[in-house]
Amino acid sequence: MSNQEARAGRRGRAARTEKRRGSQAAGALPYISRNLPVYDILSDEGAELIEANADRLLAEIGLEFRDDPETIAIWKAAGADVSGERVRFPKGMLRELIKTAPSQFVQHARNPERNVVIGGNNTVFAPVYGPPFVTDLDSGRRYGTIEDFRNFVKLSYASPWLHHSGGTVCEPVDLPVNKRHFDMVYAHLKYSDKPFMGSVTAPERARDSVAMAELVFGKEFVDQNCVMIQLINANSPLVYDATMLGALKVYAAANQACIVSPFILAGAMSPVTVAGTLAQVLAEALAGCALTQLVRPGAPVVFGAFVSSISMQSGAPTFGSPEGSLLLNGAAKLARRAGLPFRSGGSFTSSKTPDAQSAQESAQTILATLVSGVNFCLHAAGWLEGGLCSSYEKFVMDADQLGMMHVLAKGIDLSEEAQAMDALAEVGPGGHFLGAMHTQRNFETAFYRSEIADNNSYEQWSADGGLDAAWRANRKWKQMLASYEAPLLDPAIDEALISFMANRKAEFPDSNV
Repeated sequence: MSNQEARAGRRGRAARTEKRRGSQAAGALPYISRNLPVYDILSDEGAELIEANADRLLAEIGLEFRDDPETIAIWKAAGADVSGERVRFPKGMLRELIKTAPSQFVQHARNPERNVVIGGNNTVFAPVYGPPFVTDLDSGRRYGTIEDFRNFVKLSYASPWLHHSGGTVCEPVDLPVNKRHFDMVYAHLKYSDKPFMGSVTAPERARDSVAMAELVFGKEFVDQNCVMIQLINANSPLVYDATMLGALKVYAAANQACIVSPFILAGAMSPVTVAGTLAQVLAEALAGCALTQLVRPGAPVVFGAFVSSISMQSGAPTFGSPEGSLLLNGAAKLARRAGLPFRSGGSFTSSKTPDAQSAQESAQTILATLVSGVNFCLHAAGWLEGGLCSSYEKFVMDADQLGMMHVLAKGIDLSEEAQAMDALAEVGPGGHFLGAMHTQRNFETAFYRSEIADNNSYEQWSADGGLDAAWRANRKWKQMLASYEAPLLDPAIDEALISFMANRKAEFPDSNV
């Protein structure tokens, strides 16, 4: 065979592979409705013990709400025990307050076909959030830019396995700190029509996010429906700061969802034990969730938990650990018992490159995410270096794993076609199923086809370039960006967004704080 014939053969195989993958992606849904039973590690008796410890913590130790007299006044009016910035809560007070919060709600997307349901048996995958750095195999590690930000939004939009555009997919450090939120929110609205997250770095930036959403969805619609979801972190242990509180109050008042998430590295920001950390997580999350209901009863809120451990030798965060899975699973049960949707999990790793360590650690966490019943999964794709870096290659490697989670979440098909009795009768003893009619009907969709894994012979792999998984992912994300087509956006809405941003940016000088 000539080199020209070999290249033609490879092109033909590639075309057939892309066609099969396109048909696979076409079956993707706007979010996962799990048919798997939730796997509970924590017993009911164990959950009751942790809840009692959280009640004791809330009543005897309490939480601090720093530099925010308005929040202190809200708690005092609600009947909490207030001493300066320290607030203590009578047993049962917070659970009574969160009864007005919905156990399930819809986050509306710009494209209604991409609306997601958060809560119940549903799982929503959103990309990495927050890294100041980005990396790819060509250019290496560097500070993120607005171009990188837009690229990750486009990749999230293009992937059938991500249901959400996310929020700060990387920090665009080439823009002023006090103005970059405009361009970030605009990128989500312009380059994707999936649901997105608003800014939380200052109350006025939260208000800008709401205003931009109103330009797209309409003011009345935003007031009555959730069109944004945002991440509100407790400053663990047992502290909420004014920045997070200010953003929480803006979004809750606007009827937009807050994910109230203690951010904990166990051993440094909580006790070293799973049970002790879970009591702290529950206390912190209940306090933040209850506050949203004091601001606006019925506002959507999500019980969140970002919890991992640290190396007791170096103090560095560790991911993919058994303790991390236990914490995630236990917190999920506590959230269900509280009647709230739950956020946790992702594709976590401490690795600095998209290597075997990153794959192993991420696989451990994303599988635990699915079987524990997580409703909103942030950091589902692209996380590297303990969350300091958004990786192009790992983004598509993680998304490939998310596709597998879609298949796993369906459970076992017991339809008549899936029982395959006609195939068994046709083939009989000693035969094979490759040519059976049942196989011919189902072979294209029978098994998940990875977009990253290479299952060819050594000779074929070598002829195709001998690439490892990371370099195959490098090729994939470039193909995705090259073939990206922006979703339609009404030109009048686009013009209104651009005008709003220009006017607001002109109102105050650039700043790096």
